[in-house]
Amino acid sequence: MLRIAIVLGSTRPGRRGKAVADWAYDQAAQRADARFELIDVADYGLPLLDEPRPAALEQYRHDHTKAWSEAISSFDGYVFVTAEYNHSVPGALKNAMDYLYREWNNKAAGFVSYGVNGGTRAVEHLRLIAAELQMADVRAQLALPLATEFENYTTFTPSARAVRSLGTVFDQVIAWAGALQALRLPGGRDPGH
Repeated sequence: MLRIAIVLGSTRPGRRGKAVADWAYDQAAQRADARFELIDVADYGLPLLDEPRPAALEQYRHDHTKAWSEAISSFDGYVFVTAEYNHSVPGALKNAMDYLYREWNNKAAGFVSYGVNGGTRAVEHLRLIAAELQMADVRAQLALPLATEFENYTTFTPSARAVRSLGTVFDQVIAWAGALQALRLPGGRDPGH
């Protein structure tokens, strides 16, 4: 069965993303077409990128990198839950993505974003990052504006539209993750590396 990670990218104290990611995971747990796991970047304590060699070489020196690599490599696809900070992604998420390379290759990526404008500009940047990491990003995305999906701009209260949109994101990520299996060997290794 396909394995999909819901990756929570904000590590900020008081982050709204935890409620969003927990809700997305609860919605995913109701599905029978893939196994989902919630991966919180904050749980890995990744410092600013401190590996001396490029990630593509897979010559990891630090235990935190090895643990992050092991966690990420086992998945067939990802749904990134991201805030929008200054028209882009949280630094912690970008940093976590930069730590690895092969682990992301030939896997599907979908996006759930939140912010004043729904986090759409963060997703625009994530799509470029995903392309460089050889991920196939799906068209569907869920954008959650603070004014309509968060009571008093703070408490997450997802609408019926959000539920439907999230389902579409999951559908597309699962379909693409399955289609990309032919490009991956067992264990998530790309035959070209």
